[in-house]
Amino acid sequence: MSGIIALDVYVPRHRLHRSAIASALGTRATRGARAVASYDEDTTTLAVEAARDLLADRAPSALLFVTGDPVYLDKSNATVVHAGLGLSSTITAHDMHGSGRAVVGALRAALDAGSAGRDVVLVTSDIRTGRPGSTDETAGGDAAAAVYVSADEEPVARLLGAGSATEEFLDRWREPGQRWSQVWEERFGESIYVPLGRSAVDRALADAGLTIDDVDHLVVAGPHERAVRSLKRLHGLRSDADVADRMTGTVGNAGGTGLLLELADVLDRAAADAVVLVVALADGADALVLRTTDRVAAARPVAPVAERVGRGTLAVDYPTFLSWRGMLDREPPRRPSPVKPSAPSSARTSAWKFSFTGSRCLECEAVHLPPSRVCQQCHAVDRMDELRLADRRASVATFTVDHLAFSPSPPFLAAVLDFDGGGRFPAELTDVDADAITIGARFEMTFRCLYEADGVRNYFWKGRPVLDAEEVA
Repeated sequence: MSGIIALDVYVPRHRLHRSAIASALGTRATRGARAVASYDEDTTTLAVEAARDLLADRAPSALLFVTGDPVYLDKSNATVVHAGLGLSSTITAHDMHGSGRAVVGALRAALDAGSAGRDVVLVTSDIRTGRPGSTDETAGGDAAAAVYVSADEEPVARLLGAGSATEEFLDRWREPGQRWSQVWEERFGESIYVPLGRSAVDRALADAGLTIDDVDHLVVAGPHERAVRSLKRLHGLRSDADVADRMTGTVGNAGGTGLLLELADVLDRAAADAVVLVVALADGADALVLRTTDRVAAARPVAPVAERVGRGTLAVDYPTFLSWRGMLDREPPRRPSPVKPSAPSSARTSAWKFSFTGSRCLECEAVHLPPSRVCQQCHAVDRMDELRLADRRASVATFTVDHLAFSPSPPFLAAVLDFDGGGRFPAELTDVDADAITIGARFEMTFRCLYEADGVRNYFWKGRPVLDAEEVA
């Protein structure tokens, strides 16, 4: 039987305080802040960040990518995630987009594939944007999550049972090309969702041979906050059962991704042999019953979800947020606009461009960024091995703050980085204030969008400050 081997998340470091929205629009302020993807982040880059650590020592046979806000139509987005993760060409990659319910469908498909002997990584990401001043804008949140499913490795949680309830009704919709969703009156959606959710829960528990009294942890997620709150008050749920934190005050509603974000948070603290009931409300209801194993504590990530959420210390003001979302057209720097990247060139240098793979000389072990056929140190020719440096850290050798060069969010920040183990490269910097850059500061690489031109995203790697306590010290 397959199960969840590992689960990881990524939450952007920027936060928009809801009081800033209220101040700008003259509305009533609500508490907390929402996670905001930076100007150079999209659902594809978020997905790469969520799955990087998960795949450091694993090789799945398939990758599934789910988002409610895909960057491309017609063209696959999963293949960009695949390339950013440096996966082998023998590993298939598929998109599963369109609605919040697609996350549960993809998870069930991954678990079924795991039972058939295939290792699958499911990556999901969402960037939630609404009309200025709307509930979607203030209550939304940007995040990504990745889950690895296999039958060959001892899981952290096994699937015991599942149940679904499907009914066609109009609650939330967005036509192709629209920037934000339209939503029906909340009381109507609640009147449909709550009975469907209870039905799905009953079926899942019956399938698992359990009752509501056996549930130790409850996760309820979905874009309809009112229905989610109502369903959390399940009749018969023990008073000591752990109800997952929705993280509404620190992250916001991350759409379909919120389901895995909350599940990851629960697994960070769940004991072995605990029953976890997961309920998703989106165009119907789906419920999964999981049981944790003895491996749940040993397999936890180095940084739990609470710590990753706590890294969101970069405040963004409301006009900047609107600019990043493309709803405020600001005057660009006085430099020529960038041109779209060449398709043939990108294909020829895919390993370098998407997975930050350099070369290492077999004769003298000198590291080259970008990769080279000729060693700059010993001049050996065609004596190179590929070397992926996306996961190596570096120190700032020198840096510049440029107020004239093109940037979607000026000023343009760049530094010459010296990588641990060798290699030097001039990289653009992100997620850092210009006044906070110093010589010797520690940076790590992150997959971002340099710019967009003629509808084409130019993806590459940037430097981002390291926040680990041992590195900062």
